[in-house]
Amino acid sequence: MPDDLLRPTVGAGVDLSARPWRLMSQTYVAFFGGVLASTAIAYLNAKRLGVDAAKRRLILLAGLAGLIVVVGVFVLAYGDESGLTSGLRVGIRVVAVVCCMLQVRLQRPMDRAFQLRGADYGSLWGMGIAVTLGGAVAEALILLAVTAIL
Repeated sequence: MPDDLLRPTVGAGVDLSARPWRLMSQTYVAFFGGVLASTAIAYLNAKRLGVDAAKRRLILLAGLAGLIVVVGVFVLAYGDESGLTSGLRVGIRVVAVVCCMLQVRLQRPMDRAFQLRGADYGSLWGMGIAVTLGGAVAEALILLAVTAIL
């Protein structure tokens, strides 16, 4: 008869069919795809890790705040005659990566629990490329709409 005290409880209540992605891989998505892409990946990964709903909402709120900051930076810098400069692009990427690091921090406790289970991470290549492209296009369309308003 197995002893309940020695039974592993780290995986309790977590669906192991969808493997989560490595947390630091999400920073690549943030750098190349922007705030929207990193928020989508962070939210999906948090769901895979079994992060509670309150923290998943915080991930979405961090993404929304990051998008507002990106639009703000864009509006402030777009007034120059140079338009979309490399400095502006770097600033937008910095905001995306900082936002991603906050989202990673919200996922970290459940990621450590996943590591204790000894399971392998899933590959982020396919989904990461798709979300990176989609997020970059969506963010560009949002900034294009902002320029139309200005």
